[in-house]
Amino acid sequence: MFALLACNTAYYLLGDTWTKALDALAWLTLLALFALETGSDGRLRARGVMAAIRGLRLAAAAAVGAAAIGYAWQNEWLDAVNTALWIAVVVLLEFEVRSPRAVARHRRWFTATAATLYAGLGTLVLAWAWRAEWFDAYDAALWLTAFAMIEMDVLRGPRRGAVD
Repeated sequence: MFALLACNTAYYLLGDTWTKALDALAWLTLLALFALETGSDGRLRARGVMAAIRGLRLAAAAAVGAAAIGYAWQNEWLDAVNTALWIAVVVLLEFEVRSPRAVARHRRWFTATAATLYAGLGTLVLAWAWRAEWFDAYDAALWLTAFAMIEMDVLRGPRRGAVD
């Protein structure tokens, strides 16, 4: 999955607008850092490593924000809405990872919110397909699949040996 997303990012870097290139690279970076941090089972607790990860995440998040502003400026509203929905998904995932007890107490609300966000993202896949923007539809479907897999992994709870 990650290799396909990296190929899509390369496509945007080499042949599309600066906003799509920046957006794709920032999201790929965020995905890699999230996977590194959540999949480490506590092995990345060293202050220097965690500080570097947080710094890179902050830079990537700023790049996503810049791309979102660029989309709005260029009247690319599907991309702007897509970015806003993804930001909401990431906020939800961060909360699920960082506060599992609170999420467990309000599981229905988190499940309904996640379902609504993913439904919105699925609708955008269909909108790009309807507009015959096939690569954008494929890319959006690929990201949707990747994050749905992450969401299922997060919902399964901590791995053996992980710190709560």
